[in-house]
Amino acid sequence: MKGSVLGMDTRVTTPPLTSRRYGAVNWLGLQTLIWREVRRFLKVGAQTVFAPLIQTLLFMMVFGLVLRDGDWPGTTRAYADGLAAGLVMMSIISNAFQNASSSIVIAKVQGNSVDFLMPPLSALELTIAFIVGAAARGILVGAASLIAVAWMANIVPAEPLWAIYYAIVASVIFGAIGLLGGVWADKFDHLAAVTNFIIVPLTFLSGTFYSTDALPEPFRTFSHYNPVFFLIDGFRHGFIGAHDAPLLMGALVSGALALALCWACWAMLKSGYRLRS
Repeated sequence: MKGSVLGMDTRVTTPPLTSRRYGAVNWLGLQTLIWREVRRFLKVGAQTVFAPLIQTLLFMMVFGLVLRDGDWPGTTRAYADGLAAGLVMMSIISNAFQNASSSIVIAKVQGNSVDFLMPPLSALELTIAFIVGAAARGILVGAASLIAVAWMANIVPAEPLWAIYYAIVASVIFGAIGLLGGVWADKFDHLAAVTNFIIVPLTFLSGTFYSTDALPEPFRTFSHYNPVFFLIDGFRHGFIGAHDAPLLMGALVSGALALALCWACWAMLKSGYRLRS
């Protein structure tokens, strides 16, 4: 546009349109999607963070009252201490799974999965963002659960590094399982089936409420093939210093499972399975 006001040139120039360039990693997009996942569950914190505490406290009160006079097998620590560690890990597992799975299914049901498919984000960046968001919720709920049961058990960790390692690995594993389940599921009934027939049995039969050493054979041996067993056993060791399986083996199995599941998530997202028509 040309013109003059009091003899001044008022031409307006429009800069040429150029495509935005990214490096090997779209850091801005990755950070944005991670914050989207975190803010999504924080926005309804009463449901996603505080509601799971009620279940943890109920389990703690019921089992703690029934067996309040006993010690955890093989230790001098109270039964409530070992139970608290198992319940906290159960909270981490279930909430990491729920965050990733519900995020994908809600997007598919509402038809807004394009929000994360259209931006210039690679399959690896999508995988990282969804799993990090799920892990954030799992660890946050786990920390809140730990504080909630502090008045009923000694929550001071005997070996905190082991507890931190297993908390992170467990949240990554079940964040990845949640991502896989969310991509596979077409509706919430499918997710409920995964939760009821896979997540809950694996959690309850992995030593959450008891030491697997107390089980008769062959159930004791069978329980050690449950991958959740290593997560709970290692996490409990971090708090009471007792474990039912070799720690190094548990750490390697858990780490390898986390890497394998993350790779499976990347491969599924890269293929566009059930996301792109």
